[in-house]
Amino acid sequence: MRKFPSLLLLCAALAGAGIAPVAHAERLKDLANIGGVRQNQLTGYGIVVGLDGTGDQTSQTPFTVQSIKAMLQQKGVNLPAGTQLQMKNVAAVMVTASLPAFAQPGQTLDITVSSIGNAKSLRGGTLLMAPLHGADGQVYAMAQGSLVVGGVGAQAPGGGAQVQVNHLSVGRISDGATVERAVQSNLGADNQIRLELKETDFATAARVVEAVNDQFGPGVATALDGRVVRVRTPSSSDQRVAFIGMLEQIDVKPTMASAKVIMNARTGSVVMNRAVMLEDCAISHGNLSVTIGGDANVSQPNPMSRGATVVTPNNSVEIKKDPGKVLAIKGGASLAEVVKAMNSIGATPQDLLAILQALKAAGSLRAELEII
Repeated sequence: MRKFPSLLLLCAALAGAGIAPVAHAERLKDLANIGGVRQNQLTGYGIVVGLDGTGDQTSQTPFTVQSIKAMLQQKGVNLPAGTQLQMKNVAAVMVTASLPAFAQPGQTLDITVSSIGNAKSLRGGTLLMAPLHGADGQVYAMAQGSLVVGGVGAQAPGGGAQVQVNHLSVGRISDGATVERAVQSNLGADNQIRLELKETDFATAARVVEAVNDQFGPGVATALDGRVVRVRTPSSSDQRVAFIGMLEQIDVKPTMASAKVIMNARTGSVVMNRAVMLEDCAISHGNLSVTIGGDANVSQPNPMSRGATVVTPNNSVEIKKDPGKVLAIKGGASLAEVVKAMNSIGATPQDLLAILQALKAAGSLRAELEII
């Protein structure tokens, strides 16, 4: 019977230590974002050339050939009609980047280049100039440069044994894109900004308003709801920047988060954000395992006989049922104690998942159960 990882027991021990979490003050910049100050995603299509025979198989990726022909026509090279290109050093790729807030033309961005064909490796390739578009279809940057691939691969001639370390179909180019267009920002419009809390919480929003008004005077901050706080700012841009800088450094004590248990159904990991208590309940656990096995019996004829070798299957089915166990949980017990008890009787991650769901359905688990 597989036991839970030690990380699970560690998290359970920390949550079940019986000590109430202490709310520490955090900087406002760690609790909230400023409305409108954000990144914008950019994407583009490009061609990587100069590969050492590890590019796309053009017979299976016709879009690579079409891209090469279109590029050559732009350069004034017209191929005869019906020309079939067989290239192994070219790969079609997608280029992605993040345009930071307040980026100006001429600044550079890091880009990620990913193969969209069947190229074996992008190592040693060069990305040709590719425009990067935003969600509105406008070009905001141009990308080009030599790729750095964090991996290595080797293969014996003739398609024999091969060794590959890390991923070879994705590369990165530092400062590989140049910003061509700036995103307009309305920061400070109407002499106000909006603080958007990363987690919706009315009590935390009220504490943010109180902390800001204590620092800058009454009426400066106003809560619009449990997530957005409106703050009045100076009219001049330099005073506004200094004001926002001081605003982000204000210490705020957030309220304690609601009790939550996170369960990863694929790995069986359980994480709880605080000491989660249970009501009176009884938990029954039992295992029923069915094992189906099979082997083959070979009947070999005597030498010089005209008999044929016969293979007959020999299947077996084994059913094993472990004795069930019932655990009585008194009210006030922490979930950490239950996790330890389940581990002691040999519960698997799937067993614990079912038990937690049943506890929640029965109303004994006083916490939000989230399964990822």
